[in-house]
Amino acid sequence: MRPYDREVPDALADPSVLADLTAYVDASRPEFERRLAELVAIPGVSADPAHAADITRTAECAAAQLRDAGLDARIVPTAGSPVVVGEYQGAGPGGPTVTIYNHLDVQPADPAEWRTEPFRLTIDGERYLGRGSTDDKGPALTALAAAQYAVTHEIGVNIRFVWELEEEIGSPNFESFVRAEGARLATDVVVVSDSIWIAADRPAIDYGLRGLVTLEVTLETGTTDTHSGLTGGAARNPLTELAGIIAECVDPGTGRILVPGVADTVATVTDDELDDFVASGFDVAAFMAAHGLTSLRSTDTREVVRRIMAEPTFEVHGLVGGYTGPGVKTVVPARATAKISLRIVPHQDPHAVFAQVRDFITARHPDARVELEAALPAYLGPRTGPYADAAAAAVEYAFGRRPAFVREGGSIGAVLTMDQHLRAPVILLGLSLPSHGYHAPNEHYDWTQAAGGIRMFVHYLTQLTQPAA
Repeated sequence: MRPYDREVPDALADPSVLADLTAYVDASRPEFERRLAELVAIPGVSADPAHAADITRTAECAAAQLRDAGLDARIVPTAGSPVVVGEYQGAGPGGPTVTIYNHLDVQPADPAEWRTEPFRLTIDGERYLGRGSTDDKGPALTALAAAQYAVTHEIGVNIRFVWELEEEIGSPNFESFVRAEGARLATDVVVVSDSIWIAADRPAIDYGLRGLVTLEVTLETGTTDTHSGLTGGAARNPLTELAGIIAECVDPGTGRILVPGVADTVATVTDDELDDFVASGFDVAAFMAAHGLTSLRSTDTREVVRRIMAEPTFEVHGLVGGYTGPGVKTVVPARATAKISLRIVPHQDPHAVFAQVRDFITARHPDARVELEAALPAYLGPRTGPYADAAAAAVEYAFGRRPAFVREGGSIGAVLTMDQHLRAPVILLGLSLPSHGYHAPNEHYDWTQAAGGIRMFVHYLTQLTQPAA
């Protein structure tokens, strides 16, 4: 393994390699659109076993596209969906290596919710509509177009693509893939292009991701639902008690977590970091409009970005039990379940957080059953240093503005796996915009982001070449 902190040149190793880039980007658009249309047409929905054949077709199409761009490609089987690996050896053994990660599986799409056919690329001026166009097929093909330029111009850097097909279901087999591949995945830096800018006019680089703990709390107080007129007042109501348990865990007004110990290891976000969060173009009114929110716990910009980027959360996603049909059926349910998640931040151990919540609840309510569903740590990557600085320079070159460094409120399991096993810095160079509709109906990508992204990736790759002797 090469050193984690291998020095990156302060300037491009060969600035002349960028001389043809503008013309290349303009000429590459038809090929980019053809490739994107091919991938969008395949409904690789990893969450639905009925689409298993489509996942295989996605892998085969992706491998063919990598080869078409001049890279070697192989499809690596796992216990679940395969992983597609593409490689260009521009620097040879021991030379600088960058690994670019994307995922090609997608969320389901209900055609009734779409203005266009979700699994057919629709080109509307600069926009590309279709499921997976921005999450994450468009960014993947943007990076591929940059790699094709590197191949054509014989840029002295090794490029490896890792395209996963299970990200949308939590990457259950990605760690086993990384372990099995071992030294074949040795790299100096990992670039992930699966994140979103805060505002369309201000580029952003994510250097942190929140982790996730999901759990269910179940109360069973009988063997069957009963008539409230006969048992109400005497019978325990598990829905009512679960509401009380939740209120003991989190203040509903402020969102402050009340479980002792959970927030003890949270590192204070610095004023410098908060300044950058705000400088990302974050606007409270736009944030509310984008997410259909009519009110917030706070409307102070610094407080809102602190909460969504750098603080832990406790959220209730569902209360299941009793009668949920039209009207009121007067039963006391025998059983009820609360579905809960905590987004955690760097320095919090997800299993320790779960244990604190479980112990807090069961100490007060011994017959409550608290079960862990998933646990994922947070990620905190470099905000400064050679690889982060190179990323910032590449973004500024491509989009004309110095990027803001922000943290993302969501989680990407593959990032944690690569950080742990590849022992290389992970840089998140996302290209998607808030308006692109991650996971939403009418998801789209656009040529402006793709064109800028090609320039960004080429500039970044060129910075990683070995300095002339």
